Amino acid sequence: MSTTGKLLSRKLRFHPDAYRFVFEGLKHAQLLLSRSVTASQDEEPGQHISGEQLLNGIRALAIDQFGPMTLLVFRHWGIRTTEDFGRIVFDLIDRGEMSKTDRDQLSDFVDVYDFEEVFSRQYRIDTCHVFGPLSR
Repeated sequence: MSTTGKLLSRKLRFHPDAYRFVFEGLKHAQLLLSRSVTASQDEEPGQHISGEQLLNGIRALAIDQFGPMTLLVFRHWGIRTTEDFGRIVFDLIDRGEMSKTDRDQLSDFVDVYDFEEVFSRQYRIDTCHVFGPLSR
């Protein structure tokens, strides 16, 4: 069996959309950090995104795309914690679809933020564009 066949035959731990979302989150993190957005694995020095930076990009993108539905979407994908995103990243690294440095570890993704806190308790709907700024 070819290498490509082996990669395709491996069972994914999470919903396929979660893997695609990690790539979108990486691009979003690069934009937030004013880094060049590149699809190649041959990144320039200083362009590497850390686990925490990637998770911050994922958080911002999730809030933009899914708003108050983020937790439901993530649960549908089988994602419960930031560590799950780390598992996706390392799955992608194992499959040759992402690269890492010698310093990158799964532990970089553990307990970076609490999903309930950032996607539920801290979530605020911005109504300024509808009602304008509230004056007191």
